[in-house]
Amino acid sequence: MVSVTTTPATYSQAMRSVKRPDPVAVGTIVWLGSEVMFFAGLFAIFFTLRSTSPELWAERSDLLNVPFATVNTIILILSSFTCQAGVFAAERLQPYRTGGFWSFRQWGMVEWFFLTFFMGAIFVSGQVWEYAQLVTEGMPISADAYASAFYLTTGFHALHVTGGLIAFLLVIGRAFAVKNFGRKEMTTAIVVSYYWHFVDVVWVALFAVIYLLPFVS
Repeated sequence: MVSVTTTPATYSQAMRSVKRPDPVAVGTIVWLGSEVMFFAGLFAIFFTLRSTSPELWAERSDLLNVPFATVNTIILILSSFTCQAGVFAAERLQPYRTGGFWSFRQWGMVEWFFLTFFMGAIFVSGQVWEYAQLVTEGMPISADAYASAFYLTTGFHALHVTGGLIAFLLVIGRAFAVKNFGRKEMTTAIVVSYYWHFVDVVWVALFAVIYLLPFVS
């Protein structure tokens, strides 16, 4: 038997080398878990309407512009990829591009996050345009139970997307404000990406239930 003696100095060094989860990241994940429950309740409203009022469900679903919503959804999905590209740049501690504007492989976090912000803004603008079209076709929020559920569910999601857009601006502003882009800035970028991927996944589920499910039922 070979005995290994651990001195206080080596023990302290080992303790410092242990990587613990970032509390901000853990807190964000826990909070997103509560948001899942919130949106689950909204999904339940749609499934209840589908089972109790199938005629209303079918009538109102015919008013939805599925091709437009599909394009809008693709834009939001692609924004998750640009967001993750920004995270990869942040993990390299590269806040800005190191080459020409069209050299995408040399883009930094700021450029990728600006592009993600732009795509998210297009998505929200598209939802506002869709709301305006539905109102002109006779489906305001007070029209019936389906209209209330539709605007409530998609509206809350749009608010979440808007919150993500504000977060991107704050992260970008912080990158310009600090002298040295370090681990704190990188962690902030990662946390914001968690949130953005979450709103993207939620919308894909909403799109499937609201826009696609009526055609397969």
